Amino acid sequence: MEIYLVGGAVRDRLLGLPPGDRDWVVVGATPQQMLELGYTPVGRDFPVFLHPQTGEEYALARTERKSGRGYRGFVVDADPSVTLEEDLQRRDFTINAIAQADDGHLIDPCGGTRDLQARVLRHVGPAFVEDPLRVLRAARFLARFAPLGFTLAPETQELMRQIAASGELDALVPERVWQELRKALRSAKPSAFLSTLRETHALQAVLPEIDALYGVPQRADYHPEIDTGIHQQMVSDMAARLAPGDDLIGFAALTHDLGKALTPPDQWPRHVGHESAGIKPLRALCERLKLPAEHRELAIATCREHLHVHRLFELRDATVHELLARCDTFRKPERIAQIATACEADARGRLGHTDDDYPQATELRRLHAAALAINARDLVQSGLSGPEIGEALKQARIAAIAAARKTA
Repeated sequence: MEIYLVGGAVRDRLLGLPPGDRDWVVVGATPQQMLELGYTPVGRDFPVFLHPQTGEEYALARTERKSGRGYRGFVVDADPSVTLEEDLQRRDFTINAIAQADDGHLIDPCGGTRDLQARVLRHVGPAFVEDPLRVLRAARFLARFAPLGFTLAPETQELMRQIAASGELDALVPERVWQELRKALRSAKPSAFLSTLRETHALQAVLPEIDALYGVPQRADYHPEIDTGIHQQMVSDMAARLAPGDDLIGFAALTHDLGKALTPPDQWPRHVGHESAGIKPLRALCERLKLPAEHRELAIATCREHLHVHRLFELRDATVHELLARCDTFRKPERIAQIATACEADARGRLGHTDDDYPQATELRRLHAAALAINARDLVQSGLSGPEIGEALKQARIAAIAAARKTA
């Protein structure tokens, strides 16, 4: 039995990145031997075990053979005769196909260290086309590594186009699409995820609501970048800059402008009512990908309210209260900061505006805090009851907003 460190742990160490989870491959062992050594089996589709002390994953070396559609359509062979090199050669990208022995020696049959040095994301071999999920993984890796200078190998890009043209992306289950999107939104450059999928003709298959934004013009005086798809990429990158690693805010920023894709061309470049128009495709996207409720609710609030937040200083005190109430921010106070950040990403995700101030974000938080400080319990003690409390609470909060504005 031989054990090697593999995958992301080796890759990230060579890139000088902080270490993450460590994965191991075991060569020359059977599942029964792993059980006898105290390992706990956890793999459903292939033999994976947890170490009895560290809890780290140890997978038996394996090969895979395509047997059907989708990313699960494979026959796995984890026989003890499978070599380390054979296991590495069935992996997705060369930079993930490097193993490290106990003495630090690297086993690199696919040229991964060379591609790390050249900052190239390249597929291992022709079997790449057999797993459609790898299209999304490639895009997601670029979202993470593009800031380090990584680019996609032309031959890998061509294979990704072949997968998109084959219709295999339709076989991906929603949870896996969301998993890759979520990781991309947590990355430093989500725009690389979007642009990679767009360039390989895959975005239309997995995120048609986003794909539809490309080529839709906006007013140049507000949006010098003009193309709504390019604006969306800039907004996603700004959200990653303002809220690093926050896929909740990232998703709200990603979907705030979906309504612009529905504007009739004869109304371009204006998009009157795009905020409300965007809610229907946003709900459809959330339902299709089976998103968590908190992502759906924050995204809908941001989509519906982002222009109101941009115009915050023009709103009446009562209108500000209505905005806060519609977004359920008195019951979920953390939501106002999230909406403010997503709206700031929208305002600054424009050509020539990335370093602009966005005082609306600070003001929205301040007015919300003033309104939130009004306590219904105090009104009960004053002798009010029933519907009177609700109306009094509303008026007291509007008065608090007005007073806060006067002290700005």
